[in-house]
Amino acid sequence: MTDPSRATIAELRDLVVSGRMSASEICKAHLGRTRAVDDRVKAYRSVLERQALAEADAVDRARRESRPLGPLAGVPIAVKDVLCTQGTPTTCGSRILENFVPYYDATCVARLREAGAVIIGKTNMDEFAMGSSTENSAFEVTRNPWDLTRVPGGSSGGSAAAVAAGMVPAALGTDTGGSIRQPAALCGVPGLKPTYGRVSRYGLVAFASSLDQAGPFGRTVADVARILQVIAGHDPLDSTSAPEPVPDYLGGLERGIAGLRIGVPKEYFPAGLDAEVHGSVRAALAAAERLGASIDEVSLPHTEYAIPTYYIIATAEASSNLARYDGVRYGLRAAGAPDIAQLFRKTRNAGFGAEVKRRIMLGTYVLSSGYYDAYYLKGQKVRTLIRRDFEDAFRRVDLLITPTTPSAAFRIGEKVDDPLAMYLSDIFTVTINLAGLPGMSIPCGLTRDGLPIGAQIIGPRFGEDVVLRAAAALEGAMQFRDRHPPLPR
Repeated sequence: MTDPSRATIAELRDLVVSGRMSASEICKAHLGRTRAVDDRVKAYRSVLERQALAEADAVDRARRESRPLGPLAGVPIAVKDVLCTQGTPTTCGSRILENFVPYYDATCVARLREAGAVIIGKTNMDEFAMGSSTENSAFEVTRNPWDLTRVPGGSSGGSAAAVAAGMVPAALGTDTGGSIRQPAALCGVPGLKPTYGRVSRYGLVAFASSLDQAGPFGRTVADVARILQVIAGHDPLDSTSAPEPVPDYLGGLERGIAGLRIGVPKEYFPAGLDAEVHGSVRAALAAAERLGASIDEVSLPHTEYAIPTYYIIATAEASSNLARYDGVRYGLRAAGAPDIAQLFRKTRNAGFGAEVKRRIMLGTYVLSSGYYDAYYLKGQKVRTLIRRDFEDAFRRVDLLITPTTPSAAFRIGEKVDDPLAMYLSDIFTVTINLAGLPGMSIPCGLTRDGLPIGAQIIGPRFGEDVVLRAAAALEGAMQFRDRHPPLPR
């Protein structure tokens, strides 16, 4: 019988529909896998065992009664702990929301449930999605399943690690500056950031509202496509949700990439790029060429300004969004404050970690009187130039392929005291958040130390179908799926 912890979404659903395995058995298998390895990986903030078994039982009951089964019937899925889940805690990895229980589901979570998915747990993350290593969680440090001394990436490190370790076939993350693609690369799984507006942000606790976007991780590119098919589409509850038609993502996966024009931005292959990353991404480009794609060098000349632009805009929006956590309406409330000003100060000091405080202070500074024009307004102008670079490139090519990260996974603690070094971990990913484009990381090789390397595929606005099509072709050519972390079975 198929090992559920290695099966794809299609294989799991087929087991349920055919009756060869019940949704409850599949759920128990993944819960068992979680019990076996998560004490070392620490991917989860909370495992929703009782709720998950009840949801799986509902799928089995629907099958026995010959009712229609959804496209994700019986498929266990994990959800990043920044997405609201009705009746279960949503902490955002922060003490300030440690006991916050939403009364509604985020739209993308609700759509998963409607499709028959079984929500198995909430995954660990950098506090309020501010980080690149999942070391900034207020609760625990998630570890990379390929090497438990190394980070899984961030901020969606728990979701990526859960998929890589076989605890779930798919998971939801969010991506504000690389927080799906970077951990996908470091954990050796496919992960997609959709176009801004493609997936509803309703119920996604905001970090930077013009940059945040939810998206899927999966065991395979097809798994990612199946999840995106369910969660994509207009939502009237989100004013930034785009009323764009949703293509048949699965139907396009077999089309191959013959005839596609792939651009290689020269700015993404700097002199200091890790040699193993450079070699693996170039090997992926060579595979694309063998499959019939043409490869051309392009330029994105404003790339060098991406990191400072991102950390002006993102921190400014964070400063505004996180002002709501004041100890009055919900979340942590500090005791013993003699007046409202002290209540705010004590609550926020106790509830926020060092990185969140750093970004709030940076954002408040760039928005302050006398500095707004010099920093925030100029950052928005440079953002426009970055977006225009991509628009110019996509007049010449269909896709761009770059490294996802400048190196493979670094060691836990290696960069945590050096914010600039940590921020530079996202140097190849923040640009497409600024431009609002879709991007996906797929595994393209291993280092000599056995650590995954990711290639990033970037598409034009609402071009997820062509991104997924190229990712599926390269996945088949590079045959990474049968490589697994050295965790015991």
